[in-house]
Amino acid sequence: MATSNEDGGHPPQRNVTIADIARMAGVSVPTVSKVVNGRLEVAPGTRAHVEQVIHEHGYRKPKRAIKPASALELVFHELAGIYPVEIINGVERVAREHHLGVLVSESQGHQTPGREWTEDVLARSPIGVIAVFSDLSVRQRSQLSARGIPLVVLDPIGVPGDDLVSVGSTNWLGGLSVTRHLQDLGHRRIAVITGPSWALCSRARVDGYRAALETAGTPVDPALIREGAFEIEDGVTHTAALLRLADPPTAVFALNDGMAIGVYRAAALAGLRIPDDLSVVGFDDYALDQWLTPPLTTVHQPLREMGAAAARMVLDLVQGATPDQTRLELATKLVLRASTAPCRPR
Repeated sequence: MATSNEDGGHPPQRNVTIADIARMAGVSVPTVSKVVNGRLEVAPGTRAHVEQVIHEHGYRKPKRAIKPASALELVFHELAGIYPVEIINGVERVAREHHLGVLVSESQGHQTPGREWTEDVLARSPIGVIAVFSDLSVRQRSQLSARGIPLVVLDPIGVPGDDLVSVGSTNWLGGLSVTRHLQDLGHRRIAVITGPSWALCSRARVDGYRAALETAGTPVDPALIREGAFEIEDGVTHTAALLRLADPPTAVFALNDGMAIGVYRAAALAGLRIPDDLSVVGFDDYALDQWLTPPLTTVHQPLREMGAAAARMVLDLVQGATPDQTRLELATKLVLRASTAPCRPR
């Protein structure tokens, strides 16, 4: 996989050796070897200089055979809730088939892991890295690539470049299908509680929502669009504010199931019944959704399958295979349960 040339470096040269890098950097071959293999006993300034030369001239470690003791590494921005568990289960299913271990790390809520994570992962030397709902810097990608560690991004937070292999889902179609379902039930005041605006999945779901409204000739009311952060509390606070509007919504589309649970709570506090007084739709389709009262209508996002697909793509890259496509999107599906009903006249 080629590395982007965002730093103005020269085009990659596939035949560059460690000796070439040492000569161009003005250091010894053992020093370059230590940097390439993630060893820490190199002065920070020297390490940065050698890594810059590697980035500019495109040295790549030879492809490695997959060994029984090898492991895949997943990095999450945060290990909380059901979302990471589903993805880990999908990755582990593929890892077991290939007698691989799975390492899991977290960047403490930061979308881009810090330098300490980079040093640790290079020292662990996994056969590949899957970054989940995270974004590695150009330098971090270059460091992984220089050491022959392929990277696949799962649920990317930004639009991935052509040089980046990624796995996602059909978020736009998910947002469209939810809104059309509510429109078919007669709802016109449809609110949406989004995820953070920097998240690609959130923007795509909102774009699907907007497209359905515009196709039906319904004006998009900014008062009905509230930005959250995929937290349960966002569902509670934003729904409470929406219900205080002079013309409140008759339906709420929460862009993940956690916020939908918050919508349930806010409705109960306001004395409203779901779906008689307020229809609610989520996004993800966690197993607990069918046990809510009433069971939650939601969009099934195939998180396990996404994890499995990302693991298979890493293994293809390890073995030198070129992916059929650098951007894979798995299909979402609207799951109808009892939290939506025809809009009642006011």
